[in-house]
Amino acid sequence: MLKLGFVIGTRPEAIKCAIPIIEMRKDERFDPILISTGQHNEMLHSTLSVFGITADADLKVMRERQTISGVTHRILDGLSKLPVMQEIDAIVVHGDTASTVAGALFGFQNKIPVIHIEAGLRSGNPYSPFPEEGNRRLVSQISSLHLAPTVGNYLNLLHEGISADSIAIIGNTVIDALHWSIPKVNQFNNTVLDDIERDSSRIILASTHRRESWSKLTQIAEALADVASLPNVRVVVTLHKNPIIRDALLPLLQKHPNITLLEPLPYLGFVRLMLRADVILSDSSGAEEEGPALGKPTLILREITERPEAIFSNSAKLVGNDRMEIVNSVREVLSNKEVYDRFVAGGCPYGDGKSTHRILDAIDQFFNRGCLSGKEINRLKQSSLTPAPSLTKISPLISSIL
Repeated sequence: MLKLGFVIGTRPEAIKCAIPIIEMRKDERFDPILISTGQHNEMLHSTLSVFGITADADLKVMRERQTISGVTHRILDGLSKLPVMQEIDAIVVHGDTASTVAGALFGFQNKIPVIHIEAGLRSGNPYSPFPEEGNRRLVSQISSLHLAPTVGNYLNLLHEGISADSIAIIGNTVIDALHWSIPKVNQFNNTVLDDIERDSSRIILASTHRRESWSKLTQIAEALADVASLPNVRVVVTLHKNPIIRDALLPLLQKHPNITLLEPLPYLGFVRLMLRADVILSDSSGAEEEGPALGKPTLILREITERPEAIFSNSAKLVGNDRMEIVNSVREVLSNKEVYDRFVAGGCPYGDGKSTHRILDAIDQFFNRGCLSGKEINRLKQSSLTPAPSLTKISPLISSIL
């Protein structure tokens, strides 16, 4: 039985690692140990609780006004003091956070194999997003097994000299989490969401949080106010807890009659809100993946993205941070049925909801053979090549909810 130490610290990591952890706990081949760094402590644990998961250890590393270097140091120090880390066979990290880098560094420095879920994403600019792009490039150089969501991610890794027999294309586990969560969304009761679901207006779900967007927050807020002034439109903004973002958005948005401001929602609540939305307008990486999976036209508030697959499939569009570009893009989607339908028809290029099973098979293959066999690589690759239809096309349950 392989003892695998999952090192995670943020809400997105919790969402994307939850189903693999759940399935590993049912599988006699694996013994997953979950270590929370506490990078996003409250949101992390509340998200894990949705999936019925509790952390086996909590490093509680966060301090006020802490630097990225400080967080990384505290995680490394905390991991070194955990007795269980002397027993694990591999460390599993996800994505591109400080927890990801620190967990991978700990594994490398202690000669413990590192498994990187969501490997191979690249924006092409080491400072955008910052520090995420640099983080994932660093982790790729010290990982033993690379679990890439898409063929493009696989090719990125090959281009950087990563051996093909250490890469598996598995799709993105966020789609697995969506499949798991959709039947459960009505368990989250909320009077504001009830009101939004009853509203006949076109619902625009908006959010922004990225560091590279901070200098453009005023333009984004002005664009949201303009969009909310379009006929039969209601803008629902989920606010980030960061005071920099709140201080920029609130003065321009809080008094608009067609704008609803929400505090961060639990995962099931946010999925419920996405299901009701007509358009998703966000710089969130999760929204870039979840929007196309749900058949929602997704407008990305970024200049570049490490997830171009949805752009290529026409299920998402980069609109940047310019006020007029944002407004005109939303107006076009809402006023032109052909454009709207083209987004919906793009499907989901990030997986079919079966990524977890590919992860378990890939890890088992890797540790039993020392590498992935050519046959296994091809099987995993072929099963992930074809974009899945959006969940709204294949799930009668969603139709009954909407």
